[in-house]
Amino acid sequence: MSGPRPCPVCVPDLLRMKQRGEKIAMLTAYDFPTARQVDAAGADIVLVGDSLGMVVLGYESTLPVTMDEMIHHTKAVVRGAQRALVVADMPYLSYHLSLRDAVRHAGRFVQEAGAKAVKVEGGRKRVRAIRAIRDAEIPVMGHVGLTPQSVHEFGGFKIQGKSAAAARNILDDALALEEAGVFSVVLEGIPAELAKMITERLTVPTVGIGAGVSCDGQVLVIHDLLGITEGHVPSFVRRYAEVGATVREACRHFVEDVRDGKFPSDVESSHLKGEVLEEVRGGLGPAAKRQWRS
Repeated sequence: MSGPRPCPVCVPDLLRMKQRGEKIAMLTAYDFPTARQVDAAGADIVLVGDSLGMVVLGYESTLPVTMDEMIHHTKAVVRGAQRALVVADMPYLSYHLSLRDAVRHAGRFVQEAGAKAVKVEGGRKRVRAIRAIRDAEIPVMGHVGLTPQSVHEFGGFKIQGKSAAAARNILDDALALEEAGVFSVVLEGIPAELAKMITERLTVPTVGIGAGVSCDGQVLVIHDLLGITEGHVPSFVRRYAEVGATVREACRHFVEDVRDGKFPSDVESSHLKGEVLEEVRGGLGPAAKRQWRS
């Protein structure tokens, strides 16, 4: 008999964690089994990031990810996460064109996929969309600094806020998001000193990724953490395992065993009982019997 269902994390819990000085742990997940593991590990937030475009679907950036793809993966994650707050990324162009689109797409995440909140990239230019989504009673997580959907505008994945003017701009963006009603703000790819300043100014929690240790919480892409990501890995990533190498080695052994006739073994096969086998043989024609015996 299973134990009691864990009490789910909700938005007010995160606000109380900041007030108590408790760190918030957030990880991405894109499918049911990963969500179960992340949830069981005690993560407070599971983010269904549009990063799935790069780490799951093989796109070069997050820009091609569609609403239908995000809904599909969010449904799976919601089925796997019992305790953590599930937040879904609003993909590119799902909130850029009109307030009506922003509310409708955010509503799909809640109504169809079962997410508890959505995440919107951008600062002051996204305030109207965030307010519209909030008016629909949907919690919103903000995201400033290095926003991947703006990769072409930035000229690549580069640290943001390195000059005084740029740092002040990001700070003003974060303050505007808080005023618009976000329940937390992701700070990505900014200097640690700037992240500390923003965290101290905001009453809502900050979650850092490549933003130093002073944020109220931290997030990593699960594929980076597990050592599955191939190619360039950001310098702020800590690889807690090398699952990719383990998977490749296991698959290599399987391929070798199949080719050498070592898999499956006798214990990995099922067999007919002797009398059943004889009955089957008895029903064969003479030619088939000779072939069977040979």
